[in-house]
Amino acid sequence: MFSELNIYTQKVRWKFLLFIFAVFIGISSLWYTNILVKKLAAEEKKRIELWAEAQENVIKTDENLEFYFKVLKNNETIPVIVVDSVSDSIQFHRNLNPKKVDNQKYIRRRLEKMKNENEPFNIYISENDHQLLYYGRSTIIEKLTYYPYVQLGIILLFIVVSYFAFSTARKTEQNKVWVGLSKETAHQLGTPISSLLALLEIMKLRESDNEMLLELEKDIRRLEKITERFSKIGSKPVLNKENIHEVIERAIRYLKTRSSEKVKYQLQAPPYELTTAINAELFEWVIENVCKNAIDAIDGDGTIEINITDHTQVVYIDISDTGRGIPKSKFKTIFKPGYTTKERGWGLGLSLSKRIVEEYHDGKIFVNESELGVGTKIRIVLKKDVK
Repeated sequence: MFSELNIYTQKVRWKFLLFIFAVFIGISSLWYTNILVKKLAAEEKKRIELWAEAQENVIKTDENLEFYFKVLKNNETIPVIVVDSVSDSIQFHRNLNPKKVDNQKYIRRRLEKMKNENEPFNIYISENDHQLLYYGRSTIIEKLTYYPYVQLGIILLFIVVSYFAFSTARKTEQNKVWVGLSKETAHQLGTPISSLLALLEIMKLRESDNEMLLELEKDIRRLEKITERFSKIGSKPVLNKENIHEVIERAIRYLKTRSSEKVKYQLQAPPYELTTAINAELFEWVIENVCKNAIDAIDGDGTIEINITDHTQVVYIDISDTGRGIPKSKFKTIFKPGYTTKERGWGLGLSLSKRIVEEYHDGKIFVNESELGVGTKIRIVLKKDVK
């Protein structure tokens, strides 16, 4: 039913490439940090091995112990617990949380964790007596292990905040463009329409029974209606209680005069009056835009069915065609400015319709279902005027 412009293909491609680049940076950071952690862990294992040897020598020898005491003292980051090899009773611990060292349960929990992390070193006191030295990861390795995740979290938070900031700024800029374009269009159309109306009155005085003048007047009135629509886009329109059935019928009557006889319109609605708060002029424009896209989809030969359904607090307006259909990946893209299948045109019809329905009428418009080669159903949801 639709095809996208190159601008959207390029935008999606750039987003995908940036996402891949971000994933690459994240994986590379985690990979490199993991290598550093392993290297540091290997170095710490050597230090603990030396520490265990120093501890053993302090116990067993009466030689100059200055070097060994220096080795023992230098360990200020790696947590260690020494236990009896037989009874598993704790003999010594170092570099644990100073606020919790009086809690035996805490020390036991740390011991169990160390047992799961690393193989112990033996400290031989005598032939029949030795101790086991367990150690855990130092505070440096702990911080280095979690740092990439914290870093990635901060980066992701920054990206999300930046995305929303830029999206808000872009949306504000788009709104300014919409308002400026609408007001300028209405202004530019105003002067020639006034001149045409004056000329029409002069021609009527000369040829009062000319059928061509009647058709010309219809077209001028239509231009006035278009001008009024554009002028309302620039500001919040007034919503009034309207019979939705009548509003859609008016839009269909206009479309019938501007489309091929091969295009058949079917309108189904509840037998009772169904009112909702809308701006009739703008909502007719929405119906026209959606139906015109449906006409293009069926190549000017087929059926367009419009169903109005009462759903308690909302009204569903389903516009279905028997056209080419839309791939699922494009369900949202068709409502973006610039999306069109026509060789000529700006692709603003459905984007404008979305703005009118969602921003001015607090409703929803979306592709409800579509199948390639079968057709498409676009659904408009409006809040019902509950009496």
